[in-house]
Amino acid sequence: MSRPRTLVSPLLSGVFCQCDPPHFAHEAQQSRAAALAADPCGGALCGGPEHERRLQILFQELDVNKDGAICINDLAVGLKRLGVHRTELELRKIVKAGDKDQDGQLDFEEFVHYLRDHEKKLRLVFRSLDKKNDGRIDAQEIMQSLRDLGVNISEQQAEKILKSMDKNGTMTIDWNEWRDYHLLHPAENIPEIILYWKHSTIFDVGENLIVPDEFTVEEIQTGMWWRHLVAGGGAGAVSRTCTAPLDRLKVLMQVHASRSNNMSIVGGFTHMLREGGWRSLWRGNGINVIKIGPESAIKFMAYEQIKRFIGSDQETLGIHERLVAGSLAGVIAQSSIYPMEVLKTRMALRKTGQYQGMLDCGKKMLLKEGVSAFYKGYVPNMLGIIPYAGIDLAVYETLKNAWLQRYATSSADPGVFVLLACGTISSTCGQLASYPLALVRTRMQAQASVEGAPQSSMSNLFKHIIKTEGAFGLYRGLAPNFMKVIPAVSISYVVYENLKLTLGVTSR
Repeated sequence: MSRPRTLVSPLLSGVFCQCDPPHFAHEAQQSRAAALAADPCGGALCGGPEHERRLQILFQELDVNKDGAICINDLAVGLKRLGVHRTELELRKIVKAGDKDQDGQLDFEEFVHYLRDHEKKLRLVFRSLDKKNDGRIDAQEIMQSLRDLGVNISEQQAEKILKSMDKNGTMTIDWNEWRDYHLLHPAENIPEIILYWKHSTIFDVGENLIVPDEFTVEEIQTGMWWRHLVAGGGAGAVSRTCTAPLDRLKVLMQVHASRSNNMSIVGGFTHMLREGGWRSLWRGNGINVIKIGPESAIKFMAYEQIKRFIGSDQETLGIHERLVAGSLAGVIAQSSIYPMEVLKTRMALRKTGQYQGMLDCGKKMLLKEGVSAFYKGYVPNMLGIIPYAGIDLAVYETLKNAWLQRYATSSADPGVFVLLACGTISSTCGQLASYPLALVRTRMQAQASVEGAPQSSMSNLFKHIIKTEGAFGLYRGLAPNFMKVIPAVSISYVVYENLKLTLGVTSR
């Protein structure tokens, strides 16, 4: 998974100006930040005819098919010839970032604008890493910057990252080494390293992640956050719809399976098809999809408010703060939409012709059982948040740090497959830990619908299940629940990435 060391050709290295960034005294630095952004060379003479000629030569080298524009294929072949290797995703990000007329390629003007804009951003990032303000970045500064973002790495690991950029063997990186290494690379902000690794909305396994997505200040200010939420919500809706038959089977097995009624996966599907036809496989899916929107929005807003209440001045919270803030946000969101959760269970368990739809189901529940029916199983549902969030985050952090320590020699970007694997494993472990509480919640939601049936409390229901079915009884329906994880995550990811492109979401 590690990125091979990039040997930048003299042609590439000479494209950007070779001026060292100006170093100001700490007290003068803020006042001159605006000037630096406008003139990254701090007033030094660069560019001019010679610089323009170098840009023309580089453009011609990368324009492989000589049609006056650089497409993704041109960029891949041209950079490879120059000794620079980029993934297809990285190449797409480069073209998309510079493609102002959105024709899928870069003409000379767009190419020059991208390079100059990219250099300005790289200078600002270099300054943020240069804690000592001496024009060089060392291993301690890399460690501190990542520590500020919640990623702890050893000094040995920091030195490995450093060596990948250090061309002269000084074990420090100056501006030119930093710039040359990141030349024609889409990453432009060091916080992206932690953003690679944080939980994302794409991991929708049918049960919402407790700890919500985190967004940078820039994403919140530009309104990019809601596009991420919409893309994540759309991905979740498609994913849940595709795996709805397995989700309904899980609910049926949680409620009806027992030692005397040993419902198998094949038997469960056969029962559903005989009772209501193929359309019955999607009972309860409508309300399950609808609740994604309000739950995600409430969770996000609650999470941001709790972050402020905690008083953290970091964009990205540490693991313990994330657990507290995420769990509280989850409680608030779940409390707000819990009646929809009960409706989903009732709709999944309904028989053919029992209800005309969601509204009819809700109306009959209210008339026959009262408002309290909409909060059956509320306590075990809330209690399940703690083990889910705790195990989920703990496993994710363990896997993340293990990968960073072992494989992150030159880049902290793990790649999409590692991210999907880590997210899937941690979410699955979280579900496994909280599954008995989820099963008791579902049975409490279901037993209220049976007239004359005893309304057991959470503790009594636990005792009854252990006594009559043993510990295994607390895991009824676990098989279809796990069967849907991999297809759910895969579908979520594909839809999420396509929706991001459609909505114009800036890649992190």
